[in-house]
Amino acid sequence: MTTLQPSEATPVVTRPAEQESVLSAALRQPLTLGLFLPIHKGGWTISAAPRGTDWQFPYNLALTQCAEALGFDLVFALAQWLPKGGMGGRIAYRDNSLDSFMTAAALTAATKRIMLISTVHVLYGIHPLFLARFGATLDHISEGRWGVNIVTGSRPEERTMFGLDAIEHDLRYEMIHEYADILTRLWGENENLTYNGRFWRTDGAYVVPRPKHARPIIVNAGNSPPSLKFAARYSDFVFVTSPGGAEFGAAIESLPALTTQIRTVAKEAGRTVRSIINPMIVCRETEAEAWKVYNDIVEQGDDEATRVMMAHRDSQSWLKHTHTQRVVGGNVHIVGSPEHVAESIGELKRAGCDGVQLSFFDFAPDLKFFGERVLPLLYDAGLRLRPVPDQGPGR
Repeated sequence: MTTLQPSEATPVVTRPAEQESVLSAALRQPLTLGLFLPIHKGGWTISAAPRGTDWQFPYNLALTQCAEALGFDLVFALAQWLPKGGMGGRIAYRDNSLDSFMTAAALTAATKRIMLISTVHVLYGIHPLFLARFGATLDHISEGRWGVNIVTGSRPEERTMFGLDAIEHDLRYEMIHEYADILTRLWGENENLTYNGRFWRTDGAYVVPRPKHARPIIVNAGNSPPSLKFAARYSDFVFVTSPGGAEFGAAIESLPALTTQIRTVAKEAGRTVRSIINPMIVCRETEAEAWKVYNDIVEQGDDEATRVMMAHRDSQSWLKHTHTQRVVGGNVHIVGSPEHVAESIGELKRAGCDGVQLSFFDFAPDLKFFGERVLPLLYDAGLRLRPVPDQGPGR
């Protein structure tokens, strides 16, 4: 039995490269490519402009299978706890949604290669032993493709739903450091674990089945120093927000300082962490067509629902994002022809972003168009490795 007291001296958790498969293949890509699933009504765009985007499972399953066929590395979904009516407005934005964890669990049986990342609010009453057991099970079922986006929860009204008091920002990160320490030890050590921490305790805990490849994939999100410190210690990927807002030029100017900081903090911890940003892609054959779609989204934006979204945003990550930018959605906006979109993604790479987690306005046709018209340009630019054709048995 292992008895532990948490401390800064606790070794950082690494994932031995020789034990990895899906993750190591993704890390060989010059640019990680992900899809942000729209499991909430309205997806990422707070507008009444017509589209087919749907929060329901069959639609998101089809998107995931399309992304997998296109060679995407991962899909990811947000988790939110909202009252009746969601964020309101005339479109009742996000008044219906799927659970991120359960959605990823269901997708494991319908996919073969793509990584599936669940968002989990670990401070809403879930003991790390529960998540360690559930996560190890999903890792086992998915052959090492499941991962968890560990979030603290930034909205006080969510905590009151669980009968919990609000917690100050930096204290939340102290809590999840301890949480992740227990979680990774339960996944990585073949002995009963006793852990007496400030926030979490367990006595004689053990988890089976064992994860397939050292431990499941770990992700977190945020730009704040506590968030980056957590990423440096535990995460494989960190989702970042443009400090300059969603306007592309401002984002490109502001991102290098942030991505350099991430690399520095990770290096000090003896690790490498990949930063991923979430562009909203509005792509059509011509610039004029793309901007018409963008302007239609803005003109039919739901101001009331957007105000609710803005009031609930994490102020440390979204300070420069304007009302109009939040209507369109995503973290940085890329609008234009396939050539312009591919070049802009290259600029994000040059600004230090290691990956992109894509959002679309009308997900199914827009993802298909991206695969047909933009992805080949990313191959040509060396941003993605071309898939190796299947030679069949015995070849």
